[in-house]
Amino acid sequence: MTGTDVSPDQPPRRALVAILTGAGISTDSGIPDYRGPNGLWRRDPEAEKLVTYDAYMGDPEIRRRSWRMRQESPAFRAQPNAGHEAVARLERSGTPVRVITQNVDGLHQLAGVPARKVLELHGTVRAVVCTRCHARSSMKEALARVAAGEPDPACLVCGGILKSATVMFGERLDPQVLGTALGVAKAAEVFLAVGSTLQVQPAASLAGVAADHGARLIIVNAEPTPYDALADEVIREPIGTALPRLLEGLAGV
Repeated sequence: MTGTDVSPDQPPRRALVAILTGAGISTDSGIPDYRGPNGLWRRDPEAEKLVTYDAYMGDPEIRRRSWRMRQESPAFRAQPNAGHEAVARLERSGTPVRVITQNVDGLHQLAGVPARKVLELHGTVRAVVCTRCHARSSMKEALARVAAGEPDPACLVCGGILKSATVMFGERLDPQVLGTALGVAKAAEVFLAVGSTLQVQPAASLAGVAADHGARLIIVNAEPTPYDALADEVIREPIGTALPRLLEGLAGV
């Protein structure tokens, strides 16, 4: 037997499927997107200040408004939709799957994708972090303090300013998470970009990295993206119907 022979008792290796998801996959769960034609940033440009690091750190009123926004966030009421559930089914099928998400809502994990297989490029809204000592705690606990009368709750460890554990405008992505995502993009044999405008860097560049390394690139998005010309397939159908059908065909590949 040579070093390249495969034992007849050894199952064939399955292709790694990487799935980059953007805001479009969560709109069916009641979470509005931010950059689409009717996105929050287009409707209310001032809202960007609530998630801009320098403005947040320098203005207590911005922080108070941010905490009120978090109290009203639809992310905490949202449930996974057909798109999230299709991704979870693919993972349960035994197909090697890695999810790289630009979303902060945690819906992939709620749908059943193991947390270790989800790379949250922009962090998570379900936790808070101290900007001074970096202690982490749950968003649920912080919002309970806001509801009890603390409009701008401070860190219980050191008294520093708390923020959601998301990457705000003006902050860098976690280099370890981004590095792992790059590795996944290079190794993937199939790379799906779902519900992403593919305009926000460096996340968008992962589609190009995957294509450059030989992956079959599939884009599922309502609007054109800068990477459509590189794609093997572009799907404009609604994600809730297109993605389950597409991933069913990939199961076991």
